Amino acid sequence: MILTGAGKIAGVVGWPIRHSLSPLLHSYWLEELKIDGALVPLGVPREDFARVIASLQRAGFRGVNVTVPHKEAAFALAHSRDAAAEAAGAANLLIFHAGGRIEGRNTDAVGLRESLRQDMGGLQGKTVVLLGAGGAARGALLALDALKVGRIHLLNRSPDKAVQLTMALKKVVMSDIQPGALEDWANIAGHADLIVNATSAGMKGHAPLDLDLSLLRKGGAVLDIVYNPLETPLLKAAKARGLKTIDGLGMLMHQAAPSFEAFFGATPKVTPGLRAHLEKALHA
Repeated sequence: MILTGAGKIAGVVGWPIRHSLSPLLHSYWLEELKIDGALVPLGVPREDFARVIASLQRAGFRGVNVTVPHKEAAFALAHSRDAAAEAAGAANLLIFHAGGRIEGRNTDAVGLRESLRQDMGGLQGKTVVLLGAGGAARGALLALDALKVGRIHLLNRSPDKAVQLTMALKKVVMSDIQPGALEDWANIAGHADLIVNATSAGMKGHAPLDLDLSLLRKGGAVLDIVYNPLETPLLKAAKARGLKTIDGLGMLMHQAAPSFEAFFGATPKVTPGLRAHLEKALHA
């Protein structure tokens, strides 16, 4: 079926998809900018991803945002990719062009970079502990490198994966990356200016990280890319110790802006009003 009418249609694809705030976020901007369009949530199992993407192209969609677990599959489907997607080995944005061509981008790094800029200011030369070595950690490494941090301690339950990720991005990331295990936390935490949780730990339905935050120095900050719940157990513990906390909602909003521009042809703004709109939905 081919979509008709003036409205611009895009989608967000994941499995499951009920957790996604993207439709709410994009509808806020569409209403604010008075654009006739919509972003449709699409729950797609792994085995159906390629078939659904082809169907959406034929139906006249502008493109799709891609969330778990399809980012690597989206990367593989794309005919061309931006530098961030190439470095991450994953795409969270597919743009459909004429002739069936698909462009893949990764805006996760942009989202985290801009969130940190907004909440932290400069990080040049600072020391960061990054927790996790999956796809989210790849994007986080690119974001931290763009902010010219001095050293990144990359800690993971499986230190081998941290080493593998370090080697994979060695030619792309200029910051000093030191891979290690979560057990290294006690020796490293006291030197960190910023902690970034790039794991799913603490997400709704997942066990929280077990970290001794008393080892962190005063003036340090903790960022959790998780946004549901908005205040994860990690952030709650950090706040109780008087540390600066940054939730994952800023990253979500900033990473969505390039997608909105690609789909709907206008540049949206990340504002306190948008944040309040999304917070209300999360609390509900």
